[in-house]
Amino acid sequence: MHEHTHHRHGSGHLRPLVWGLVITFAFALVEAVGGWLSGSLALMGDAGHMATDALALALGAVAALLAQKPADRELSFGWGRAEVLAAVVNALFMLLIIIAIGVAAIDRLRAPQPVQGGVVMVIAAIGLVVNLAVAWVLHRGEQTLNIRGALLHVMGDLLGSVAALMAGAVIYFTGWTPIDPILSLLICGLILLSSLRLLRDSIDVLMERVPRELSLPVVGQTLAAVNGVRSVHDLHIWRLDSSTISLSAHIVVDDLQAWPGVLDRLRQTLIQRFDIDHITLQPEPLQDRKVEIVDRISNP
Repeated sequence: MHEHTHHRHGSGHLRPLVWGLVITFAFALVEAVGGWLSGSLALMGDAGHMATDALALALGAVAALLAQKPADRELSFGWGRAEVLAAVVNALFMLLIIIAIGVAAIDRLRAPQPVQGGVVMVIAAIGLVVNLAVAWVLHRGEQTLNIRGALLHVMGDLLGSVAALMAGAVIYFTGWTPIDPILSLLICGLILLSSLRLLRDSIDVLMERVPRELSLPVVGQTLAAVNGVRSVHDLHIWRLDSSTISLSAHIVVDDLQAWPGVLDRLRQTLIQRFDIDHITLQPEPLQDRKVEIVDRISNP
């Protein structure tokens, strides 16, 4: 006897990604031209961030579109993990950008170049407003790993705009150009932590790891304590995608006739205590377990 119950969550929102893509790509062109004219590495680095953000948002939009497709014969769980794959690609892409900007910043420290601080400040200030707007749009969407990946790029740009604005001000008022690559390295360090965290969370889903906010023993003990349950075994908990946690287990009960009531109590416990509602539970009569144990003892 087998019981299965689930509820599929939405897989993020396409509209925030599309709006973010249009705004980000347009301003990336503006910053690239401004950085080239002013000679600012921080500004050009921020333009590079925004260009990759546009690519990340485009990738996220495609993944969000795929995630809305229903399950079929080949993909019985649906396309939800397309968003997780997009998050992995975005995190890896961000790591490459960090390395490239870090190398360029070190070169600038060794061989400083003139920077037009006034131009940098104006463009960086506009970029800051643009990044705040895109971050706000994305933050309002469902926080899937896909959205988190796109938001990571935008937050990197936002910090880059702050760094470029500060660098422009320091250069404009003091003429000290090393501030430009120094702030670039600082921002790279901050973005690196977020990129690694996103990559870790995405790999957790792909490896079907128990969600970090849950404890397999605690969930098992809680299920075993439900009225009508004797024991729990073959318990597995994993994420199907960014928002759906799945659970499967074998439940040993005294009486199979009472299983409908036991199943309802188990389902309510999992939803209320752990927010798990994609559930597959297999009931087993206690007598079968006793026979199995005796057979193992008799035939080791």
